[in-house]
Amino acid sequence: MSFFSKLFSGTKGADRNAAPFVNPIQVEFHSHLIFGVDDGCETIEQSLEILEGFAKLGMRKVITTPHIMSDFYKNSKENLFPIRDEIRRRLKENNIELELDCAAEYLIDDGFEKKIEKGDLLTFGPNGKHVLVELPFMNEPRNLASSLFELQIAGFTPILAHPERYLYYNDDRSRFHDLKDQGILLQMNMLSCLGYYSKPVQDAAIYLVNNNLVDLVGSDTHNIKHQELLQEVYQNKVYHKVCEAALLNNNL
Repeated sequence: MSFFSKLFSGTKGADRNAAPFVNPIQVEFHSHLIFGVDDGCETIEQSLEILEGFAKLGMRKVITTPHIMSDFYKNSKENLFPIRDEIRRRLKENNIELELDCAAEYLIDDGFEKKIEKGDLLTFGPNGKHVLVELPFMNEPRNLASSLFELQIAGFTPILAHPERYLYYNDDRSRFHDLKDQGILLQMNMLSCLGYYSKPVQDAAIYLVNNNLVDLVGSDTHNIKHQELLQEVYQNKVYHKVCEAALLNNNL
């Protein structure tokens, strides 16, 4: 049985009288599908396979977000947009009805504020003012407060990627609330609901959901394995609960 057949056929032992879960999310946000530029897809064939999968899952739009880091992934619109346009052409040639956009996932590192000053950030959203940022996994960056402040002063809305994965926040969950109070949007990874990254990450995701702190969800898909795991996500009670919130995905 294929992945998509299994996805829509229900699970063994499920209550067949219960109404099937219908995923309300139509805009997939946060993935790494621009091939050959980061730790995501390596070939255009991989990119197209995953994008076709999202179309079959009912997505009407995918905003893919390759990494940008000062010392490692030095991506920009100059190298990303031509690849985006090539993928768009192949989607059209293959009659895959899916809107594809490309923004970025910026690491808040020592060079990030210089990028803000230059004013050439890869943004998205209705007014082109949303910026996805991530943090180092070991320690909160020393320039976090100043970077978020500079983004907001410049008129941007910061979205913090997968806050549940920063275990230093899990040790002090008041930081989640502090960020929300500062006007920072929080994006939870869908696979965190499953404990894919670790049990502490899953616990932090549950905390975010139970406290209505999640503004957006994203798959953070890097490869086909990540997409295949969405079968389990769509059957997960934590994911069902977060989808009851007024998530912003479909407004992007």
